[in-house]
Amino acid sequence: MSYAHPEVLVSTDWVLEHLNDPNIRVLEVNEDILLYDTGHIPGAQKIDWQADLWDPVIREFIQPEELAQLFERLGISNDTTIVLYGDKNNWWAAYAFWFFSYNGHQHLKLMNGGRIKWIQEGKPLTTEKPTYPKGSYTPGKRDPSLRAFRDEVLQHLEKVKAGKGALVDVRSPAEFTGEKTHMPEYPQEGVLRGGHIPGAKSIPWASTVNPDGTFKPVEELRALYEPKGVTPDKEVIAYCRIAERSSHSWFVLKYLLGYPNVKNYDGSWTEWGNSVGVPIAKGPE
Repeated sequence: MSYAHPEVLVSTDWVLEHLNDPNIRVLEVNEDILLYDTGHIPGAQKIDWQADLWDPVIREFIQPEELAQLFERLGISNDTTIVLYGDKNNWWAAYAFWFFSYNGHQHLKLMNGGRIKWIQEGKPLTTEKPTYPKGSYTPGKRDPSLRAFRDEVLQHLEKVKAGKGALVDVRSPAEFTGEKTHMPEYPQEGVLRGGHIPGAKSIPWASTVNPDGTFKPVEELRALYEPKGVTPDKEVIAYCRIAERSSHSWFVLKYLLGYPNVKNYDGSWTEWGNSVGVPIAKGPE
């Protein structure tokens, strides 16, 4: 069986064939914000996930009006198709996909395999930074069905207990059990308590991809979620540490498996593990 929404996932060959399409803008979003300057897809522009998408003063995203200004600077209009890709199996590219969806942009695609696959296939790279005519963008309306906040997650715990909701912890097993508070290869910082949200199921985000960074077939993806009770009939909330990994899993659940009700909790463990008055659990499921 094919993915529920195969139209949002494009191959590296498709991107190569559409590099000169005037209605397409390719955006690279990496964890390593300097990686773009070492070589990128011809015509691609850089998104800095923190400097471009986060409000500089409060813990919040830029507003739709500010996103519209960013899009116009990148030559993007409301009818422009945005193709996203990046490093580390597209985790930050998926984060941008989720954020742009949340803000109402209707034409989005993710390049399957991301930067790694493009390079492995020997496809062209350049260090030239493109420029485009200014776009014309009317700010969209945010879609609250895509984003979960802390208090909503707290209320969601009752749905999990009743079998009507599911929580997906996409972090590494060591983070889930509370052994570590950050990804194993990173400094352990940023949160006071380790563990997971009670009732969450541990389904690491990287288990959804093949060695080349492309997504696994739909049957293998279902086998990751359904045996753990994460099924399409439930309201699902995904989380990680700061939401980039859970954006990747959100994409899998919503677009590849077709789950109708999936939210991304962008506060994730950095908020939950530091919050007063919320429960945590340690150890395995």
